[in-house]
Amino acid sequence: MAQTPITSAQAKEFDIPKCLIVSNDQNTKADISTLITDLYYYESVLNPTIKVDLVYAETGKSVEKDGNLNTVIDGLSLVGTERVALKLKDPNEVELDLTLYIDNVKPLTNTSTKTAASLNLVSKESIFNYKTVVNTRFDGKISDHVNKILKDYLKVDGKKKLDIEETANNYNFIGNNRRPFYTLLWLAKKAVPKSSTLGDTAGYFFFETSDGYKFKSVEGLLSDTDMSGGKKKYKSLVYNDTPDGRGTNVPPEYSGKILEYNLETTSGNVESKFEIGTYSTRTILFNPFNCYYEIVYPNTKGGGKADEKNLKKAGNELPKYNKEFDGTGNGKDFSRTQYMLVDCGSLPSGGTQQQIEKSKEENFDPRNILNQSVMRYNQLFSSQVSITITGDFSLHAGDYIYIDTPQLSDKKTQEMDDKFGGFYVIAELCHYISLQNGGYTKLTLVRDSIGRKGSPIPL
Repeated sequence: MAQTPITSAQAKEFDIPKCLIVSNDQNTKADISTLITDLYYYESVLNPTIKVDLVYAETGKSVEKDGNLNTVIDGLSLVGTERVALKLKDPNEVELDLTLYIDNVKPLTNTSTKTAASLNLVSKESIFNYKTVVNTRFDGKISDHVNKILKDYLKVDGKKKLDIEETANNYNFIGNNRRPFYTLLWLAKKAVPKSSTLGDTAGYFFFETSDGYKFKSVEGLLSDTDMSGGKKKYKSLVYNDTPDGRGTNVPPEYSGKILEYNLETTSGNVESKFEIGTYSTRTILFNPFNCYYEIVYPNTKGGGKADEKNLKKAGNELPKYNKEFDGTGNGKDFSRTQYMLVDCGSLPSGGTQQQIEKSKEENFDPRNILNQSVMRYNQLFSSQVSITITGDFSLHAGDYIYIDTPQLSDKKTQEMDDKFGGFYVIAELCHYISLQNGGYTKLTLVRDSIGRKGSPIPL
């Protein structure tokens, strides 16, 4: 069912139906939803867990305990790890139904007439992350390792969906008592998507949304098709100069209107991009068993692995820099150097005889993975846009989204910008609900390329 565009006039229709806190001894509980003045909900592809910050204020004692009325902090004996059942609802009846846990309690005001405090909430797995370590051996596909760590170490139950994109490569390792989140992010840099050819691209993101945990490749986020091969559904938003203070004048082909728009960077600082090896890198490899020395030069300019034409891009093309600054012109251009010992003969799979036979095989293929993941991560954040819309709880970090902005023109008919409009990926998201101002969503959008392609569709 298509959603009705939420206008700025509807911002005050956002609701917090429930914020039920249960004390750690399970004897006292209190719903403080009517006391909340401000609430911030965060998702990010760079953060393995969702977070909520809320501020509440009480002008009288609100929680009954042992026959007496107490403040929220005293009545519930808040110290952290208390379970919180939180429900948020937008004007389209889209709900976020969350179970979170208190990570920090910070009193803000404490007078004879008013008490206020802020609560920082995190997911259950975020706390489990500091209560366990990964200490077993893993053999096989990286995507299988991710699934096992989430279920066996972080105790993710069936209520949370696991959206794990299958990887093409195997990697054997021992946990070495690392934290689960650290291990998952460490594995993400070594993963190659099954949908791509080895050597073209690499790199995954591990993050959480209100739907569950996701392990998605850069190519998977940028692809206009989903894992089943069908076209991705995406929301289309427009920012224009039409006088419309209430946000009701939305063209029919768009899902909503952008209230604030800020183009933060078109391709990033050139020197910093070169320094981190966004478009050309080299890796120096050394095999300590046979003293073999090798230099690998992946770049996006063609004639080798990681060529631009083999990448899935949100826009039409990667930024083009002045050819004066090209390297030697023989495919050996680079702006960053990495060094690595070849991981050869460590932890081969199988029985004794099989391990002997595989003793010369490489456990990790740096020629086709290491530089490719570094480059794709950095390319994804080349172009960044920050927008604010009336709150929309159907959006999540990692979603594909389409935006349009008008270009400078002396024509009466407004035309859309062909360079910075088009598809983006939601890198960071913040839903803000205020007792006074209503509900809004701020999005940080990123993509690897420039040029508007595709077209807006209502959703």
